[in-house]
Amino acid sequence: MSAVLLLGASSDMATAIARKFAQDKYDIILAGRNVQQLSEFKTDLEIRYKIRAEVVKFDALDFASHESFYKNLPFHPGITICIFGYLGDQQKAAADWSETENIIQSNFTGAVSILNIISEDYKLKRSGVIAGISSVAGERGRQSNYIYGSAKAGFTAYLSGLRNSLHKYGVHVITILPGFVYTKMTADLKLPPMLTATPEQIASAVKKAVQKKQNVIYVKWMWRWIMFTIKSIPESFFKKLKL
Repeated sequence: MSAVLLLGASSDMATAIARKFAQDKYDIILAGRNVQQLSEFKTDLEIRYKIRAEVVKFDALDFASHESFYKNLPFHPGITICIFGYLGDQQKAAADWSETENIIQSNFTGAVSILNIISEDYKLKRSGVIAGISSVAGERGRQSNYIYGSAKAGFTAYLSGLRNSLHKYGVHVITILPGFVYTKMTADLKLPPMLTATPEQIASAVKKAVQKKQNVIYVKWMWRWIMFTIKSIPESFFKKLKL
């Protein structure tokens, strides 16, 4: 059974994804900044599911450390799932470059940095699966979150190009588009229940996508049609909307 590397393993989504794969006896590498929290979760996974789990410190924004991080992993992961991200504050980002930079680096630059390294290894091995959690916010810029949306648009385009590039090497790349998700990051937001996924629903969708080697998935099916409609609105009219 292949092992799974979770990049950004402290999040609610990552916890649900780890449990979902552990149920099927995949070994798990939990990579993130909060080593103490992850160590407690590692113990729970090992006892509950009788698998091997390891914790490795990983900082998505410490680009210089990414190569050594991957080189020194305790075992080779055949599946990598990139989960980390930062919603940020659009209003603050518009006036404060440090917030803009944090949003871009957390959602795009950091992911590209580590996935470039991993994809080269998978290409040499001619096997592997990479899944990235992107966002429907990247499908069209809107005034409410265009900094975050533009970073996720870049990540979605990156995953598309990576999928195209690695296909001939037997490496599969998946783009996950959750829509709204109930997590700590969105706890202060009023989210529409019909359009909002739970971390457990995300986990089920990711596992299914990995096993069936799907390409691009909307966790809640209605988002595909919502975003199709939004992308179809003429720009002359769209720019006047409050979205």
